[in-house]
Amino acid sequence: MKTVYVAMSADLVHPGHLNIIRTAAELGEVTVGVLTDEAIASYKRLPYMNWAQRSAVVAQLKGVARVVPQTTLDYVPNLLELRPDFVVHGDDWKTGVQQETRRRVIETLAQWGGKLVEPTYTDGISSTQLNKAIREIGVTPDVRRSRLRRLLGAKSVTRVLEAHSGLSALIAEHASAVRDNQKREFDAIWLSSLTDSTSKGKPDTECVDVTSRLQTVNEILEVTTKPIVYDGDSGGLAENFVFTVRSLERLGVSAVVIEDKVGRKQNSLLPEGNVQRQAPVEDHCAKISAGKHAQITDDFMIVARCESLITGAGVEDALARCSAYVAAGADAILIHSKSASPDEIFAFASRFREVHPAVPLVAVPSTYPQVSEDDLAAHGIKMVIYANHMLRSAYPAMEKTARAILEHGRALEADALCMPIRDIVTLV
Repeated sequence: MKTVYVAMSADLVHPGHLNIIRTAAELGEVTVGVLTDEAIASYKRLPYMNWAQRSAVVAQLKGVARVVPQTTLDYVPNLLELRPDFVVHGDDWKTGVQQETRRRVIETLAQWGGKLVEPTYTDGISSTQLNKAIREIGVTPDVRRSRLRRLLGAKSVTRVLEAHSGLSALIAEHASAVRDNQKREFDAIWLSSLTDSTSKGKPDTECVDVTSRLQTVNEILEVTTKPIVYDGDSGGLAENFVFTVRSLERLGVSAVVIEDKVGRKQNSLLPEGNVQRQAPVEDHCAKISAGKHAQITDDFMIVARCESLITGAGVEDALARCSAYVAAGADAILIHSKSASPDEIFAFASRFREVHPAVPLVAVPSTYPQVSEDDLAAHGIKMVIYANHMLRSAYPAMEKTARAILEHGRALEADALCMPIRDIVTLV
């Protein structure tokens, strides 16, 4: 019997998929290569269902003999192993970013006389549009909460953008760009205490209480589907932190970050002269442990933020502290720095990875923006947080508009700085 290979993501199975499998089954025994989360996340948004769930669905489809993982976008590794007589794929990949993949399939099949069969793409069916419709419906707290862990496991680097309101979160949710023929998006949203406070016209000294900040969380949850990472400052008293954890987890937030500082809060990026005091290691460990015992699900994450590089205590102190935090239950480590160079981050990451290769590292390149995501990933950083850029870019734009109105005594010059009225009234 002839053998046939079909590859698909299968996050949303629709009539187009069924048509491909039906065509393949007419040619022989069908093996479906279901793309892994890692393969899909390398070029587009993480699928809603994980690989085990998607493969279970495909295995039950009529005409499918077996399911195997396809760990890359490139078909070649699976083709060389299976040596099928046919590969079946819709004709939509003759143009666009998949042209090169198609060419490699044809060249590989030619090695043993295999053939590519390309049925006409099913009109009126678009996985992209179906995914968009699902995003418009929304997402449950459980699904949203679990996505951050999946992202950290699937992607070389998880990209997180700050938001401080429903509107800024909508931008973070939908922003995209094409680079190296691949569509790029932000994977998650960072709810910064700095920008949340500043957007309310208040200083970043923990004067905005948790209740007020949870209101901002709810505003963002209502209009987005991506995971949320919450900036928890020091976390407060351990007995209070457990309630913060339960509230965030219940809402569907994926993670909380708590820093190892004590005393009156001062922002870590303030100029030299401000005094930052780190908490005793055992106190911060106790807080982490209390939070981990308070959470209900395995999905929620507590990220320990280490300020040793901020205070000048150095890499050795940071390594000792972070190892203790991991032992106390921290799911990830955020190593912070206000250096203009990423060198001390890289030095820490190299040493930390030797001891804790499976614990995700998080970086916040606010003061060393020249470093690329690829460089950070190469040094073992799994999550990059762009922690304040949305508010920092909004403020000068609004100030410029206000000044233009005052200078000219009319709105004409300011109008050129604004989006059209018809766009703003239809934005959401």
